[in-house]
Amino acid sequence: MSKTGRGRGRLVAERRYPNSSSSKGTGTGAKPRTSGGKRAQSGRSARSSSRRGARRGGGGGRGGISGAARGIVGFFARLIWIVTSRVALVAAIVLAVAVGLTYATLPSLDDLLDGRAQGSVTMLDREGRVFAWRGDQFGGAVRAEQVSPHLKNAIIATEDRRFYWHPGVSPRGVASAIRINLREGRGPLQGHGGSTITQQTAKLLCLGREYDASEWESEAAYVADCRETSIARKAKEAIYAMAMEAKYSKDDILSIYLNRAYMGGGAYGAEAASQRYFSKPASALRPAEAAMIAGLLTAPTSLAPTNSIERSRARANVVIGLMEDEDYLTAAEAEEARNNPASLSDEAEERRGGYFADWIMDTLPPFVNVESRQDVDIRTTLDPRIQSAVEDAMNTVFENKVREGSEAQAAIVVMSADGAVRGMVGGRKTGVSGVFNRATQAVRQTGSAFKPFVYATALELGRSPYDTVVDEPFCMNIPGSGQWCPQNYTRNYSGTVTLTDALKRSLNIPAVKVSESAGRDLVAKVATDFGIDSDVVDTPSVALGVSEATLLEMTGAYAGILNGGSSVQPYGIESLTIKGDDKPLVGRRGGMGERVIREEAAKQLVFMLEKVVAEGTGRSARLPDRQAAGKTGTSNEQRDAWFVGFTADYVAGVWMGYDDNTPLTGVTGGGLPADIWREAMTRIHDGMPARPLPMMQPTPPQRTVEQQPAPQPQQQPQPQRQPQQQTDAVGDFVGRVLRDIFGN
Repeated sequence: MSKTGRGRGRLVAERRYPNSSSSKGTGTGAKPRTSGGKRAQSGRSARSSSRRGARRGGGGGRGGISGAARGIVGFFARLIWIVTSRVALVAAIVLAVAVGLTYATLPSLDDLLDGRAQGSVTMLDREGRVFAWRGDQFGGAVRAEQVSPHLKNAIIATEDRRFYWHPGVSPRGVASAIRINLREGRGPLQGHGGSTITQQTAKLLCLGREYDASEWESEAAYVADCRETSIARKAKEAIYAMAMEAKYSKDDILSIYLNRAYMGGGAYGAEAASQRYFSKPASALRPAEAAMIAGLLTAPTSLAPTNSIERSRARANVVIGLMEDEDYLTAAEAEEARNNPASLSDEAEERRGGYFADWIMDTLPPFVNVESRQDVDIRTTLDPRIQSAVEDAMNTVFENKVREGSEAQAAIVVMSADGAVRGMVGGRKTGVSGVFNRATQAVRQTGSAFKPFVYATALELGRSPYDTVVDEPFCMNIPGSGQWCPQNYTRNYSGTVTLTDALKRSLNIPAVKVSESAGRDLVAKVATDFGIDSDVVDTPSVALGVSEATLLEMTGAYAGILNGGSSVQPYGIESLTIKGDDKPLVGRRGGMGERVIREEAAKQLVFMLEKVVAEGTGRSARLPDRQAAGKTGTSNEQRDAWFVGFTADYVAGVWMGYDDNTPLTGVTGGGLPADIWREAMTRIHDGMPARPLPMMQPTPPQRTVEQQPAPQPQQQPQPQRQPQQQTDAVGDFVGRVLRDIFGN
């Protein structure tokens, strides 16, 4: 048994627990085995701990330092996490509060669709076709679902391809923009902004802050503040954008953007741009047209197709590529759009009637001007065919008959006998607008173009075109001024002449005598009643056209002669309608007024003016296929040259001169102005049946006008006669040749 006990001890206890003391004693001691086992287990745990310590890199002292370090790192990590999470939570709460407060201030969608500072004016010619736009164009509010899907896709592909997935701001887009800006050497917020469509819309809304004239020194300062790009401003913009995302749907936000974004050419919004450039609604845009409009958002003024169709098409091709990349267009559709680029409509490309449109804007009643923010449609009197004719006539004469380098200017006005203006050019440069309009704004001396009002007064008083007056040396004593001796242009005298001959040859002395005989106060009244709004001077020289007038006034006054002696107020507006209304708010603004002279006197004056063109100083204005009447005019020192005349259908006036009053060289009313008039009227009447002038053959002569004019009571002028110098046949022939060459 002892062997058995010893063997069990060696096989179990000693082999498992190598401690020698534990192997002594009897093999039957259970406790000793148990006690020895516990001690052996304790020793094994110690050895195991020692081995783990060794594996972790050191002895007992070094393990303590590492544990302490780990504890410190863990502490600070937990502290940073606690602080960061708390700060993030506070920031989230603050952001939520800021977004909520902003959300509460947002108005309804309808209040945000139209944000223009001005209203729009759309002008239509007499045939109902649009030819000009003014103010801030707005084609009416459209929703995102109402425009062409190609336009929506083009804008999203170009401006914000993640529009339907972000919450108003795109951190990825901002980071990308900052990286690009830094790489290109700009500040982080300069250049690319990384703004979403929602953020751009927030900027267009100026973060809900409306313009207040009492707060801002100018609207430009307000706009500059709205476009500020500081970090604080960007933060506010992001909050406003998120509030918009919370209140409005994505399509609502896109609708605001589509209506408020400026797209060049005075057009605000997609509908206005579509009508402005393509004369079609935004719902009907093709891919190429949609790409062109979307491309304008980058630089609307410089990329506008009305400024450069080449630049606009190049940008549209880039947009087409982006649409293809986003699978909005197939490769075939994209190629089709590139091969058939967008083109301007005829109305947008024509660019005619700029001076006329500017004049219309100046005549609008105050309660419907663009500052009122009302959108109006104006039906005008403009005839596109006549407008083209006068522009072509102006260009033809200046290209072929005016010396190169000359800075002389010219203007043309064409109207009907009732004062309806059919065409207007306010300077030698056509197809422009927003510049000085010499047809309506230049007030110049009329010269001999004023003489018809002198003879109109005489005819109204019962004189006949065949009555005579003596053309001779003539002087008057003018109180306060001394002796005044008018002279004819040729410095020759013709003796006794009829009133018709005197006007036909534009003789100065007979005109002064007739004026003084009729009474210069009556002459001034007749001229004013016919439409000369400028003050008519009360001196004997009034008969020679020293008074001033605009070309529009002079043309309107001659229209009164054509229509039988009634005054006219030149007008260009037939009707004015608030967009969306059926009934016009304003009707015709102008037309025929009260009678100035008898119809018989007017028809006799037409007879006299017809002789001016047929036989006199206005022969250069003769038309090949119909009668014409008119009068030349040249002011003192040839600073102004005029020709104003009419056919049975239209009245036209032409002025020529320098803006700085420099005298013209070799130009009189019977020269270049008559040439421009003839070129214009020939084109205007092309294809029209010839109609006779409304003139009356005068009765045989019955009296002779006194050689000495009736004295004015207030001045008591005493005509002084000088020895009469009779001209010989040779002198008279030379005078006529000179007049033919140089005009009046």
